[in-house]
Amino acid sequence: MKRLFLKTVVAAVAVAGFGLAQAQTKTIKFANQNAKGHPIVMGMEKFGEIVEAKSGGKLKVNIFPGGALGNDQANVSALQGGTLEMASMNSGIFASIVKDFAIYDFPFLFASAKEADTVVDGAFGKGLHAKLEDKGLVGLAYYELGFRQITNSKRAIAKVEDIAGLKLRVIPNPINIDWVSALGANPTPLPFPELYAALEQKAVDGQENPFATIQGAKLFEVQKFMTLTNHQYNPQSVVISKKFWDSLSAEEKKIVADAANESAKYQREQSRAAAGGILEQLKKSGMQVTELPPAEVAKLREKMKPVIAKHAASVGDATAAAMMVELDKLRK
Repeated sequence: MKRLFLKTVVAAVAVAGFGLAQAQTKTIKFANQNAKGHPIVMGMEKFGEIVEAKSGGKLKVNIFPGGALGNDQANVSALQGGTLEMASMNSGIFASIVKDFAIYDFPFLFASAKEADTVVDGAFGKGLHAKLEDKGLVGLAYYELGFRQITNSKRAIAKVEDIAGLKLRVIPNPINIDWVSALGANPTPLPFPELYAALEQKAVDGQENPFATIQGAKLFEVQKFMTLTNHQYNPQSVVISKKFWDSLSAEEKKIVADAANESAKYQREQSRAAAGGILEQLKKSGMQVTELPPAEVAKLREKMKPVIAKHAASVGDATAAAMMVELDKLRK
């Protein structure tokens, strides 16, 4: 009887221990709109590897690329509600809840990736992320989507005037609608997961995205012409639900924050290393690539000035001024 009792106790303790271990394991669902193989998703995967290694498996990360958990707006709501733990998306998307984030969508804001890194990793970028906490989100780091280029299925663009009349898909926010309108084109706000079908069905003529996104989403299958404009650089905010963040211990928070920063460095390295090779692959896939001459780029910048002036006021004079101060320091 004693032996039976002891076996029962040992079994009960083992089951309880297993249950406690299971209870201590926390799962992070990490969502994004880009396809598997995209540098953004590679960064997410690296984040998962680091988190699981540093936590000894107590924190698990499940990656959901390709809009598997809904579009960006749906992801933001889920993050705020605590039903989704993490997501990475264009920083400018957060302008719908914190207007200052629209600064990241200003055309021709950054002259180089190095400039962008210094600004987003410094006091300016951290300060903007801090403004998300009142909205139920915690900004951890910045990945990059990279510099954006214009593609379409109608014609090669050799001069600014060639853009006029094209129906271009844009990220659904005011500044993107305005800069496309300023070029005489017709902006069509559309969630990214719906883009390929819209291009295939000719509901829109073109779109604008970085090389890796064009390749990853196979847009070359439905777009013949690409114009190298580098008109916009997109930082990607890596954010975590504040409800989930508050449930983590101090040690877990450090693991997650450190992993976000480590994976951001890795992600940008992958993104930039791949850019030249991806452009060559897009050409081999049949895309006709043109580059605007300097005089046309100057015309493009001139057309953007009223758009920038309008939105500098809407994002807030203090935020716009702080950005310009940072850029001036870098360029001196």
